[in-house]
Amino acid sequence: MNIANLLTSFRILCIPLLVFFFYLPVSWGQTTAAIIFAIVGWTDWFDGWVARRYNMQSSLGEFLDPVADKLMVAASLVLLVEQHATIWIAAPALVIISREITVSALREWMAEYGERSAVKVVFVAKIKTLMQLSAIFFLLLAGNEAEIKTIMEHSWLYIWGYILLYVAVALTLWSMYIYLKATWPLLASSELNNQSNSGDN
Repeated sequence: MNIANLLTSFRILCIPLLVFFFYLPVSWGQTTAAIIFAIVGWTDWFDGWVARRYNMQSSLGEFLDPVADKLMVAASLVLLVEQHATIWIAAPALVIISREITVSALREWMAEYGERSAVKVVFVAKIKTLMQLSAIFFLLLAGNEAEIKTIMEHSWLYIWGYILLYVAVALTLWSMYIYLKATWPLLASSELNNQSNSGDN
């Protein structure tokens, strides 16, 4: 357990803290939740830099780092969906969470064949993460504006949060397409091998 892994563990421990402040019945509760989310997002970059800079990369870190990201994003999206209760945020949240589950399963499956490098993080995925984190931060900071009927009455935080959320969804689908395209030859060959083995039996 080195410093980088401690920082990653800190990000996971911040999730219940974010939920607590999100529901805290005070005017500054959700603002505090947004700040916690921002700190976690910054720590995501920092613990990776520490691991590379001081040679602290480990198998535990490789496992915990993406888990921490996905747990924080999924938890935050669930909170926002519950707060706004609209298809315009439920649909992108479903796409983002579904993509994360799919890619995680794909990485695990490819690792069994020693082909994990085929699903290494691409540049599009990094930009997707930045847009995703920015969107969630803005929406958390905006608070509950679900009762406002006219788009022009919303705060700029709310509007930009939605814009960035849909940009993140587009990049989410794009990055998943890249991963599936890269792994499809092995997926197809494995399926053919399974059919061949079933026929032999």
